[in-house]
Amino acid sequence: MDVLIITKIFTLATLSFAIAFLMTPALTRFLYRFKLGKQIRDSKSAPTVSRLHKSKSGTPTMGGILVWLTVLILALALRYGYKLFGWESFGYLDFLSRPQTFLPLGVLVASAIVGLVDDWFNVKRIGPHGGGLAMRHRLLIYMAIAMVGAWWFYSKLEWDLIHVPFIGNFNIGPWYIPLFIFIIVATSFSVNETDGLDGLAGGTLLAAFTAYAAIAFVQGKTDLASFCVVIAGALLAFLWFNINPARFFMGDTGAMSLGVTLGVIAMLTNTVFLLPLIGFVFMLESFSVIVQVISKKLRHGKKIFKAAPIHHHFEAIGWSEPKIVMRFWIISAVTTLLGLILFLIDK
Repeated sequence: MDVLIITKIFTLATLSFAIAFLMTPALTRFLYRFKLGKQIRDSKSAPTVSRLHKSKSGTPTMGGILVWLTVLILALALRYGYKLFGWESFGYLDFLSRPQTFLPLGVLVASAIVGLVDDWFNVKRIGPHGGGLAMRHRLLIYMAIAMVGAWWFYSKLEWDLIHVPFIGNFNIGPWYIPLFIFIIVATSFSVNETDGLDGLAGGTLLAAFTAYAAIAFVQGKTDLASFCVVIAGALLAFLWFNINPARFFMGDTGAMSLGVTLGVIAMLTNTVFLLPLIGFVFMLESFSVIVQVISKKLRHGKKIFKAAPIHHHFEAIGWSEPKIVMRFWIISAVTTLLGLILFLIDK
């Protein structure tokens, strides 16, 4: 049985990579033809980033479409290929299920659409700081998405337990809802902060989703494990074209949607306390922004970092972009592996 499940998982990962890779030329032509280039933040709001990334202005954004669209196409093709035509191989590979993957897929697509609007506003320079939705609007929208997910977990799936590694499970009742919302919003915005260098978000997300595929597999959640590897396969194809110099950027349609989905999967696997390790780079990036903001407010404008998130600080002190990305990938691989080890020991 395990052999069949493993075969299914690797087949889905391969199919996802192949579909995303084959879709990329058409997507690239579309992005360049309609000049959907990212607008770098203006020099007044982010002078260091504006100076360092001036050459990137005009590189197409919205590349994250490749990831979530691949997942959606594969999910629907397998489900309806079996239902409408009775193709048994499609039914065997189908990974959609109400308790495991309906919600992750739903929030992935919903968040991706919101991110797509945000990216469009950025391209057209609609909104503050050079374009995009205002922070308060983004926060409210993603909180609303998280609230729907929290309601689904608490009311439909009747989840109110949180597992603390090496200690046990705790019934937190209705407090599960605000915790869920916090995890989803924090993870999504942390991933988005990471999407600032070629290949950085893609590589660290690849490590995280691969880790959660392993966790879900060990827990017997085979549909969720399959969902994770489909995302990982699409991310691998995305990375092929996103490494320096990037053909396109992930954009909010990719970073925010994948961040939301990662948070939901952490809740589904009840491993929320391992998320800071598995997603260590995301947490580090977000923490650096918070520290920078607090420092500027309490120390009369004095900064701790030359720029935040922290990957921009390393750029500002002279590190090359590939050097930063490679080292962050290494950090991500080590902390992800550590998270997996702790999960297995705790199990």
